[in-house]
Amino acid sequence: MQITSNNPASSANSKDPAADASSGLAREFHSFVADMEDLIKATTNLTGDELHRAKAKLNQRIAAAKGSVEDMSETIVNRARKTAESTNTYVHEQPWSAIGASAAVGLLLGYLLARRS
Repeated sequence: MQITSNNPASSANSKDPAADASSGLAREFHSFVADMEDLIKATTNLTGDELHRAKAKLNQRIAAAKGSVEDMSETIVNRARKTAESTNTYVHEQPWSAIGASAAVGLLLGYLLARRS
């Protein structure tokens, strides 16, 4: 039985942290599911010390997965915060452009909703 772990730091050099975090989360989830399936297959014949070692490996893997998810969620939250700050700055610097864009989006939504009814 082999339990693997992904290193979230290996993907930290990518250009888009949000996309990297979501793909890292997907890889982590698939890896975790595969590890769980392997563990279930391997533990059907285990007893005593072997079973305790398998449980310890499972607990380590769960802790690693939790840590990885927490790191990725921090990246996503930071990215969202930076996006909100840039939007706020833009709206304060270009209020008429923001009003025009909002009006255009409102008209488009109104048109689409009116056609749907």
